[in-house]
Amino acid sequence: MSTRPVGAKRLGLLPPYLFAEIERKIAAKRAEGVDIISLGIGDPDTPTPELVVRRMADAVSDPGTHQYPSNRGRESFRTSVAGFYDRRFGVSLDPDSEILPALGAKEAIANLNLALLDPGDVALASDPGYPVYTMGPLLVGAEPVPMPLVPGLGFQPDFDAIPADVLKRARIMYLNYPNNPTGAVVEDDLFERAVAVARANDIIIVHDNAYSEITYDGYVAPSFLATPGAKDVGIEVFSLSKTYNMTGWRSGAVVGNPDIISAYWQLKTNIDSGMFEAVQEASVAALDSDQASVREMCEIYRRRRDVLVGALEAIGLELTPPKGAIYVWARVPDGETSASFTEKVLEDAAVVISPGSAYGPSGEGFVRMSLTVPDERLMEAAERISRLVNA
Repeated sequence: MSTRPVGAKRLGLLPPYLFAEIERKIAAKRAEGVDIISLGIGDPDTPTPELVVRRMADAVSDPGTHQYPSNRGRESFRTSVAGFYDRRFGVSLDPDSEILPALGAKEAIANLNLALLDPGDVALASDPGYPVYTMGPLLVGAEPVPMPLVPGLGFQPDFDAIPADVLKRARIMYLNYPNNPTGAVVEDDLFERAVAVARANDIIIVHDNAYSEITYDGYVAPSFLATPGAKDVGIEVFSLSKTYNMTGWRSGAVVGNPDIISAYWQLKTNIDSGMFEAVQEASVAALDSDQASVREMCEIYRRRRDVLVGALEAIGLELTPPKGAIYVWARVPDGETSASFTEKVLEDAAVVISPGSAYGPSGEGFVRMSLTVPDERLMEAAERISRLVNA
């Protein structure tokens, strides 16, 4: 039998995917009979809104949705996305040239690397950030360069600290606010400064807008595309996954600059056959709704945030209560690393949390905890961590 590795060499460049590793650890512990509480993965624990499920059921029963979809997406879907962006962000989008369906944000971000990067190009990846910002460039022979999010700057990048030679080679810059994993939000001119950097260096900005609707304390998240000049230099990846508890439905959209949208469409026509049209119709129901379900979810997450933040502050962990997203980002206790504290919490408290270092070098010294578990289990997890640290 051949001794040649089965996988392509490029796969050897990738570390184990964080959330696959978390799922493996959970399964192993539960197989041992351990009562594991997982705060590791941001997968909503409450159902998709009933109005979305009903629209899906009706659409599945319609034979018109059973054939190949168009990669362009249904007109109803594109029109609905355009209407949502107009109402919510004050952003005008052309449904015919500036909107394309995506099979969730992860697919879009990964495939945008294929569409936009050549070998040797640089992708500036928010650090800490969603692992796909670095995995995607590696798979196409490009170079992901961490762009540190500075705690003292509210977990924003210091554009002046990016070396000139890196900026010269950079083709993509990944931004993400409200931010995963830190929970940071934009309350200043960050997007304006990013547009200026992109213009000066011919960089495409990809803003991952997965959490804009999940915010607290009166904060309302903007769209990157509402920034003057943003559509000239970039796009936004909008996801329905967290906003409408639709992680398993794989529904999102890439919106913005028509030339970038066209390149993404050209790639997509050669890779997949588009989004199931019944899912598109269900997405229309979500986007066109009165958003009451979103407000309810924000209140649930706010309540959970306050419970977890209070417990962690009581045991002396340093953190800033997030104004957006569904995570709490906290410094580990003195004497611990991200990995050592994560391992200790798993082994001694039977709670799964995510090591900050898995999100990039600048995540070292932090851990991420998700709010996507029922209240009573979240309180139990907080109590277990408290007992562990106090001991």
